[in-house]
Amino acid sequence: MALPVLICDDSSFARKQMKRALPEGWDIEVTFATNGLEGLEAIRQGKGEVVFLDLTMPEMDGYGVLENIRKEDLNAMIIVVSGDIQPDAQARVKSLGAMAFVKKPIDKEKATQILTEFGILSDT
Repeated sequence: MALPVLICDDSSFARKQMKRALPEGWDIEVTFATNGLEGLEAIRQGKGEVVFLDLTMPEMDGYGVLENIRKEDLNAMIIVVSGDIQPDAQARVKSLGAMAFVKKPIDKEKATQILTEFGILSDT
């Protein structure tokens, strides 16, 4: 069964780039969200067991998504992919439950490394 993966970013270019960075042959079903509200709804619908989340978006930012995931106790493994690499931002997302924080743009090697490190992707 395909793993539901959500890519939540307001930039069409960033969403496409993120999808291209995912490992080839990985059995996934990708859903896109263009803002935090859409992303949160997709997670509620079970379309985001693994979520690649931008921080700066309209409607609801990535911090709001993380806060709501925690408040609603939703099952999602969050990897923040953002251009905002300030130490305060990194500490805040980790405190809100994100598994990892990666600087945009992410490449295939880094995506594979993180997914393997957290046991999401097996190297078999």
